[in-house]
Amino acid sequence: MSLLEIEKLDLSIGKFEILKGVDLTIEQGEVLGLVGESGSGKSMTALTLMRLLPDLAHASGRVTFDGVDILGAPEAAMNRLRGNEIGMVFQEPMTALNPVKTIGEQVAEGIRWHAGVNRKDADDRARAMLDRVGLPESKFPLSRYPHELSGGQRQRVVIAIACALEPKLLVADEPTTALDVVLQAQILDLLRDLVDERKMGLLLISHDLAVVADMAERVTIMRHGEVMDSGETGRILTEKAHPYTRQLAEASTHVPERTPLADGRSERPLLEVRDVTRDYAGRRRSLFSKPEPFRAVSGVSFALHEGQSMALVGRSGCGKSTLARMILALDRPTSGSIRLFGDELTTKSENDLRPARRNMQVVFQDPYGSFNPRHKVERLVAEPLHLLETQPSRSERRERVAQALAEVGLSAGDMDKYPHEFSGGQRQRLSIARALITRPKLIVADEPVSALDVSIRAQILDLFADLNSRLGVAYLFITHDLMVARAITDQVMVMHEGEIVERGNTASVLDNPQSEAGKMLVAASPDLERALERRRFARV
Repeated sequence: MSLLEIEKLDLSIGKFEILKGVDLTIEQGEVLGLVGESGSGKSMTALTLMRLLPDLAHASGRVTFDGVDILGAPEAAMNRLRGNEIGMVFQEPMTALNPVKTIGEQVAEGIRWHAGVNRKDADDRARAMLDRVGLPESKFPLSRYPHELSGGQRQRVVIAIACALEPKLLVADEPTTALDVVLQAQILDLLRDLVDERKMGLLLISHDLAVVADMAERVTIMRHGEVMDSGETGRILTEKAHPYTRQLAEASTHVPERTPLADGRSERPLLEVRDVTRDYAGRRRSLFSKPEPFRAVSGVSFALHEGQSMALVGRSGCGKSTLARMILALDRPTSGSIRLFGDELTTKSENDLRPARRNMQVVFQDPYGSFNPRHKVERLVAEPLHLLETQPSRSERRERVAQALAEVGLSAGDMDKYPHEFSGGQRQRLSIARALITRPKLIVADEPVSALDVSIRAQILDLFADLNSRLGVAYLFITHDLMVARAITDQVMVMHEGEIVERGNTASVLDNPQSEAGKMLVAASPDLERALERRRFARV
């Protein structure tokens, strides 16, 4: 008998069918990859396994874990299984953690509940588990709160909570989404080590085929609540016999059709950044000492021409977003100069910045978080129009919004909807429409596709490439995804600890990085073909 057996699983919520005849198995010590687009049913399969479904949900079929009938088990039995026998790593660590409890309390809580040990023993076991996931007591005391940790460190805490009781099965739902590639590699190595050490099963849910190809022995591919393809990872992803498997694989390595520009369309740069530095107040070492400043950005200089597409890559915390905020005049540098069309931005008042703001807009990482959920699309997309010298009439505004929506592949009828009525990819298109409505010359895109599945990511990259060719929009892409940088940009800059340590033609830098930071990013970046080649070599 397998550790986990799911047979003919159907799930409906109210009148909506969510899962249809899902079959999958996981053996002890095995990693199974569960892959599919957003809305394919991956997470709902995991939540059914954990019995964490909404009230109107109805599941049928057979779900057996280590001989226990999950669907028929009483809630008391499930309470004993969750955490103790089945651990779960949720996608977003900040929402999975309690912000008012220390990390020590949160790891020890499950140990005290399930193992029945006293507080001291639970704290000792929590400390040992946090040390095992790379958060030693000397640097990360149990008294720290989640907001005091980075994204990768918070994800390690979530893994520590899930693994504290040495479960037989670990369910990891997109455990590395939005982490930089180096942190992602570290988290995946940690999960692989825990599987090897404890012989536990791992259900790895992901939309990244490269990650699954590197981690999983077998893969199950889902779409619209149904299993499309299943089998040994190397064979499934190499042969691509099923049309949907082939579609996902092509989307994972998709490169938009675009005409790379030379050094720009004009001699004068659109954007000039010269010796920009940003210092923040640091912490006091003692009561009477002065706080030492923390330098987030140090002496950065570069130029971006009209119609050019440039990537800024680097690890989380290296200063990318701080630099972007200064370029957008949302923060002022401690020293240095930022010019748009030769016009200095750092000394201007907020009112004097209005013409510059018309010419530069931003696309954020999380489109849903950047919209007011109470407003309709018409108002949301039209927000930047207040920057225009002459305010459009009601009919002119609707016409401009309709035009912006059409340019990103949406219809005029969408302007009367709310953000929650759109998919993730459609919401990102709305973000781009909002950025385009003032006809800017520069768009700063801060991780615009990191949280999107591969199919939607390919569509958004195609859209960026089309707008670049058709409207001559210049882009500054801030990303940790080197596949995105390679697909959509002409030039790339590598940032490390606040400094630009390498720059040049995108292909040249990413194919042959010279800096240690660049080499680390390239080595850690997931690559589907490289992962499949390793599997072929291992079989030989």
